[in-house]
Amino acid sequence: MKFDTYYIDSAIKKNLAAEGFKRPTDIQFKAIPSIQKGEDVLAIAQTGTGKTAAFAIPIIDKIHRAKTSKHSFGIHCIVMVPTRELAAQIGEVFATLANHTKVKAFALFGGVEQDPQIKKLKDGIDVLIATPGRMFDLISQGAIDVKKVKILVLDEADQMLGKGFIKDIEAVKKKLTQRHQTLFFSATISKEIKKLAFSQVKSTAIRIQISPDDPVSKNVSHGVIFVEMDDKRFFLRKFIQDNKDARIMVFVRTKVRAERVVKALERVGIKSLAIHGDKDQEERTAVMGQYKAGWAKILIATDVSARGIDIPDVDFVVNYDLPEKQENYVHRVGRTGRGTQKGQAISFCSTEEAPLLEAIQEFLTKPIETILVGKKEYSLIIEAAEEPETVQDLIQANEDWEKNKKKSRKNRAKPKKS
Repeated sequence: MKFDTYYIDSAIKKNLAAEGFKRPTDIQFKAIPSIQKGEDVLAIAQTGTGKTAAFAIPIIDKIHRAKTSKHSFGIHCIVMVPTRELAAQIGEVFATLANHTKVKAFALFGGVEQDPQIKKLKDGIDVLIATPGRMFDLISQGAIDVKKVKILVLDEADQMLGKGFIKDIEAVKKKLTQRHQTLFFSATISKEIKKLAFSQVKSTAIRIQISPDDPVSKNVSHGVIFVEMDDKRFFLRKFIQDNKDARIMVFVRTKVRAERVVKALERVGIKSLAIHGDKDQEERTAVMGQYKAGWAKILIATDVSARGIDIPDVDFVVNYDLPEKQENYVHRVGRTGRGTQKGQAISFCSTEEAPLLEAIQEFLTKPIETILVGKKEYSLIIEAAEEPETVQDLIQANEDWEKNKKKSRKNRAKPKKS
């Protein structure tokens, strides 16, 4: 079935065609008709399946038709998301698909000035994509009126649960009319997610689960290399050098670790970028712009900072550190193998991380293929990469530390923006 045959406005069809989308993905095929009918939807779909468009297409169509038939001013739909990056990404999808329609969407999040956002809201929007913090700030200031909201979308609900946004979700629902439609989307399913979902949607909600037996995309191949913790940087260097033209996302466990990996690569002439919680919104936006533009092909990220990042053509995901939560493995590897493209996920597993690997394999219900590295090859990788630190390296490292220390003090001294 092609989008041409769908009962959606011709402008949306043209926008889909311009983006090269001719046929709906599985989640789109199953979700769009139910959303058009006004039914609640509970959908479990992994990253890269086209789930954003699955709710964006029917929402844009419904609002456009409503505004065409009668004057309708005010926010009709709220999309709640856990991170700024995801809000921005969904905002881009809505803007693309709503081109030449009467629908205006706006992504609202913290870390930037409020005044321009308030002006945008006063000018009039139909779809508000927002993180809870900034949205509640502006609701309390009277800048956001939710009385006309008829559709509530909870996207990346598993991450919303993990970040403790349940009270925020409940607070929003109390402000909406009883007859609103709820669309619940999550990449993973667990007892906690089921409990949350059933508390948000009607008992008659349409339930959709994509690839229930395989939580990760079939387009992604998986491999694990057993390597000692202190040797990971050497193996990462070798992997990058062996795949010079590839776009690679490297996941680490902490912010400090992210910066250390960037520095380690920098010392051997490899350009990379880092995105993590210590970077403010302006810095994060700049990093993503540089990565998308190709200034560097390597992006070092932490789990929280990477949620919502949608970058086409990521060839490899490297789990430099294995995630402590099995669900995060799914979110990480979902950065590659999107749509019909092939991708590869490589994990470095140290001796102390063996229990984490075991838990991930249990979650996936299948083993991850071991990439064997013989003792001789292992030694050669270390010998080829290992370079003694020079006095200049030590001086530079100390200067960098002093510079970051001063910057940190300066940032703490600045008054925080709401």
